[in-house]
Amino acid sequence: MTTNNLVARIWSFCDTLRDDGVSYSDYLEQLTFLLFLKMAEEYENGSQQRISGIPNDFNWQSLSDKKGVKLKDHYETLLLNLGNKSGMLGQIFSKAQNKIQDPAKLERLVKMIGKESWVKMDTDTKGDMYEGLLEKNAQDTKSGAGQYFTPRDLIKAIVECVNPLPMKTIADPACGTGGFFLSAIEHIENNNILTTKEVRFLENETFYGWEIVPSTSRLCLMNLFLHNIGDLKSKPPIYCEDALKNEPIQKFDYVLANPPFGRKSSVTVRNSDEDDNDDLTYNRSDFWVTTTNKQLNFLQHIVSMLNSTGKAAVVLPDNVLFEGGVGETVRKNLLEKVNLHTILRLPTGIFYAHGVKANVLFFDVKSSSEKVETNEVWFYDYRTNINHTLKKTPLKYENLKNFIECFKAEDRKSCSESWSENNLEGRWRSFTYEEILSKDKASLDISWLRDENMLDLENLPAPKELINEIIEDIENVLASFKSIKNALK
Repeated sequence: MTTNNLVARIWSFCDTLRDDGVSYSDYLEQLTFLLFLKMAEEYENGSQQRISGIPNDFNWQSLSDKKGVKLKDHYETLLLNLGNKSGMLGQIFSKAQNKIQDPAKLERLVKMIGKESWVKMDTDTKGDMYEGLLEKNAQDTKSGAGQYFTPRDLIKAIVECVNPLPMKTIADPACGTGGFFLSAIEHIENNNILTTKEVRFLENETFYGWEIVPSTSRLCLMNLFLHNIGDLKSKPPIYCEDALKNEPIQKFDYVLANPPFGRKSSVTVRNSDEDDNDDLTYNRSDFWVTTTNKQLNFLQHIVSMLNSTGKAAVVLPDNVLFEGGVGETVRKNLLEKVNLHTILRLPTGIFYAHGVKANVLFFDVKSSSEKVETNEVWFYDYRTNINHTLKKTPLKYENLKNFIECFKAEDRKSCSESWSENNLEGRWRSFTYEEILSKDKASLDISWLRDENMLDLENLPAPKELINEIIEDIENVLASFKSIKNALK
């Protein structure tokens, strides 16, 4: 059975459940519980003999043996019991609740999961299946799940540019359902012949994620489990907590992230160690500024997560690039403390949150002794005169191939579509540190291409002529209404 057919069959059952008030996200959560139990049993009984730590009274067999109301009651007891366990097992079932109240429909779902041998599927098939379900859930705008879903083709392009290597650590302080991790797994496996030691490191020591929403954290853990990442009895690789609350537990080789959209946070992060009785205040002496702006706080946090040779790629909205005050302070510190070498300007219409204008910032920690780490910043404008929609013209990996070629070129100035005085339509252009500082508020919101959708201000009529035309149009409309009124009499 193909991945698409499997997704379609599993997802079609949701339409039946929606009549009972079960949302897409609730259905996906219940699938997560049942898939985990079924796969845990297959691992234990298969050649791998991977011990899950699930008591016999609450394993998959204990569910499949029951029907009707007995199944429903046992399922609810099972969720409560497993939620009190330690390790990945306990985190997946933490505060779990049964959202399928119809015993007959729960029984049908158990049978549907039970028909497949999930462990025998190759990692790509079962991983793609779950990713397909996550994407379908993200498309449900009412659920709000789209805010946790970064376009997978964009993630693939970002990961290829960063090029994570084996035996290196990868972190995401706002990991959502784990999109960056999965793409990194695929990239590392496809571009390297891994030794046994490297495989074990990839499975158990590479990934570290933070996700503040419990249900989303659960989906991420399941996603990783389907890709053979993590140990059932060990500490899970995902922390269900606010990443900004504390300084990093360790330094990482790579940070890949798309922090949540929305500028204002209920939490203030202070860059001092002063005592504060406010429960909504975090003290972070490693930060440059005090602010409630979530993106600025995540950007500061990501810089603090990198080791002495670390690399980062972060998706951030436009306001981070141009706003004044603490925003300007953060940008200047970023340019000084790390090598901010590339910014990709993204088009609108690629995220489930409408109207978002975002960018990808690529920066490295340099081990040089220079006072200012950034010499120049390369910009790739894939926004101006670019049109994408989620359904008809979604962003594809192929759309970003030219950017990837420019990014990876040894001589970046040689990129064929580089901007120059003779090629004013070039999308690839650099600005020096001095040029950026000379801009108002050290703005990084830089564009140079002529937007075909903007009004040609030079050729607009004079204001007096425009006013006269508007008055004439209004008088014509009034005359038309008067004639209609007279006709009705």
